[in-house]
Amino acid sequence: MDDDLFSLAGPAPAPRTLSEDNRDHRAPLAVRMRPRALDEVVGQTSAVRDGSPLRRLIGADDARTAPASVILWGPPGTGKTTLAYVVATSGDREFVEVSAVLAGVKDIRDVVAAARRRLRTTGRETVLFVDEVHRFSKSQQDALLPSVENRWVTLIAATTENPYFSVISPLLSRSLVLTLESLSDEDLSLLVDRALTEDRGLGGTVGIADDARAALLRLGGGDARKILTSLEAAAAAVLADGRQEIDVETLAQAVDVAALRYDRAGDQHYDVTSAFIKSMRGSDVDAALHYLARMIEAGEDPMFIARRIVIAASEEIGMADPQALQVAVAAMQAVQNIGMPEGRLPLAQAVIHIATAPKSNATTTAITRASEDVRAGRGRGVPAHLRDAHYGGAEKLGHGTTYVYAHDAPHGVAAQQYAPDDLAGTDYYTPTARGGEAEVSRRVATLRGILRGRS
Repeated sequence: MDDDLFSLAGPAPAPRTLSEDNRDHRAPLAVRMRPRALDEVVGQTSAVRDGSPLRRLIGADDARTAPASVILWGPPGTGKTTLAYVVATSGDREFVEVSAVLAGVKDIRDVVAAARRRLRTTGRETVLFVDEVHRFSKSQQDALLPSVENRWVTLIAATTENPYFSVISPLLSRSLVLTLESLSDEDLSLLVDRALTEDRGLGGTVGIADDARAALLRLGGGDARKILTSLEAAAAAVLADGRQEIDVETLAQAVDVAALRYDRAGDQHYDVTSAFIKSMRGSDVDAALHYLARMIEAGEDPMFIARRIVIAASEEIGMADPQALQVAVAAMQAVQNIGMPEGRLPLAQAVIHIATAPKSNATTTAITRASEDVRAGRGRGVPAHLRDAHYGGAEKLGHGTTYVYAHDAPHGVAAQQYAPDDLAGTDYYTPTARGGEAEVSRRVATLRGILRGRS
């Protein structure tokens, strides 16, 4: 008997088709509203266009003309599982879902063995859907290769991480990678309208106020499943009160998320952002983490948060801890590559680093002073010995003739003027005595002394 991949104990439940789920009023709203055909899928124009791999999987009379393996790559809630269901329920295919978090190599081999028996005895094909395939080890992914190579199963794998880094090359080379895009507010609003009006959804029993709809979309963060789940909870609360419209207060109570009151376009956005920056500047790591969490839970754009952290690394710390900028940039790149919710971890690490690092605004002050002089018209011509001397006639003009190559001077520092004549001797950068900038301060004093001929 095949190992049960769907529950911890007891026999595996009979596979349920998508249409059966949609007819069952007890199924969650997100399940009932799953598209039943590719034409009902929203926001994934490229993936479902005519001639796409998914279209060929559904419509191919000859299995040899359809791809044997498809990897769906995209953020949570963009329809990866739904697309797999649509493919599976076309052509009377068996659908088997495996979670990469729970299944092992033996589980995969058992599923493949069952698929081979089914194909041999009944001719019925099997669609094997592997969710979070990036969590499979190399040996687990290797176990999938024979079934893909021999077309014993049609593999549809889903991942939120870049498959070119997280999927082994042999499997990747045998697969077509389809990139799913984040759903726009227009796409998500269309899904909300369908759920509110269609019989398989809420059947017109409730409506939703405009401000509540905006809050619902913001709360979902582009995740259609999360939005429909929240909508279902709010609708139940409204109907229990004998009302017919979902408002912001009911929505907030139903999903128990105070972040709905955080308006990304209003005062809360600016106030929380300001408090976040000032908490990092003020070295209050706990307050900074609070405001970080508040923005994340409200569905704030994580890249907006990451950019503010990168700015703070230079604006509030600078050379007092040069590593702060590296940590901040690394956090921004991590968020961009892995997405949310995992991206909150590198963001938190960067915030902790910024808040606990020694502070200095010397970098900010230095570039501000330099910019003020430039805008005021200060800084005359480049000194002749620094001008380009790589063209005919430059020597006759005196360009570069008295330039001293720094590496030929003691300590690699030559006593010569680099600034324009009217700015010679001007100090823009004034390092503090905090953190690593204390050493920088001593070094700058020494360098200025040599450059200006004082030592």
